[in-house]
Amino acid sequence: MKKLTLYFLLLLITGTSCVSLKKIKYIQDATVSQSADSVVYQAKSPDYLIQPGDHLYIDVKNIDTKSMNPFQTNNNINYQTSNEAGVYLNSYLVSDSGSIDFPLVGKVFVKGKTINEVQSTLQQVVNEFFQLTTVSVKLVNFRISILGEVSRPGTYMIYQNDLNLLQAISMAGDLSNYANRREINIIRKHGNGSNVYKVNLLDAGILNSPAYYLQPGDVVYVEPLKGKNFTFTAFPYAILFSTISTTLLILNFIK
Repeated sequence: MKKLTLYFLLLLITGTSCVSLKKIKYIQDATVSQSADSVVYQAKSPDYLIQPGDHLYIDVKNIDTKSMNPFQTNNNINYQTSNEAGVYLNSYLVSDSGSIDFPLVGKVFVKGKTINEVQSTLQQVVNEFFQLTTVSVKLVNFRISILGEVSRPGTYMIYQNDLNLLQAISMAGDLSNYANRREINIIRKHGNGSNVYKVNLLDAGILNSPAYYLQPGDVVYVEPLKGKNFTFTAFPYAILFSTISTTLLILNFIK
C-alpha cells in the first residue's frame, strides 16, 4: 500500500510538471539530402513595398562639404539624427496619394516601390541638381510586436533590411516551455485589412512559408498550450508535499 501510494504520487508529479520534448523542439522534421549535409530551403525575404503612412529617412551626402545641400532636412538643427526620435522627425511621410514632398523637386511618387527603387529614383533626381552626391533611403517604421508565450513580449524596432521569425523570437528571449509551437499567429496588414498566417515551428516547411520573413508592422502572437494551467508553474507543490508527508506519517503509525 505504501509503495503504491508513493508510485501514484510520483506519477502525478511527473505527469503535471513536465512538457514533452516533442512539444518544444523546433523544426523536428528537417531532412538531410544525400549529396550534402543539409537541405536548401527556398524562402526568400520579400521586398517590402512602400505604403501610404510610411516614413522614409532620406540622407543626401555631398562630397563637397562647402556646398549647400538643399536636400538635407532641417539643416540648421544639430540634434535630430542622434536618436530614433530624431530620425523620425527628419523623415518624409508618404501621403495618402503615395508621394513625398522632396526639396526643389516637389512631389515624388513612391507608393508600391521598394526601398532600392525609391533610392534609385531619388538619386536620378538629385543628380540633375548636383554631382558627386550619394542618396541613401531607410524605412523608419520597421517595427514588430511579439505577444503571448515569450520571455520578453513587446514592440521591437528593427535596424536591418530583413528579419525572419526565428530571429524575432530570439529578440524576445525565446518561447516559454508552455508556448504552443504549432500555433504561431502572424498578423499582417494587407491593403485595407489584415491577414493571419498560422505557422508551425515544429515543421521544417516553415522555412518555405511566406510568413517566415516578417514585414513592418507584423504582430506575432504565440498561443499557450491547452494544459498550461495544470503544469509546473501552477501546480500546488507545497500542498502536495505536505500531503505526502502526512500520508507517510499515518502509514508508519498504522504499521
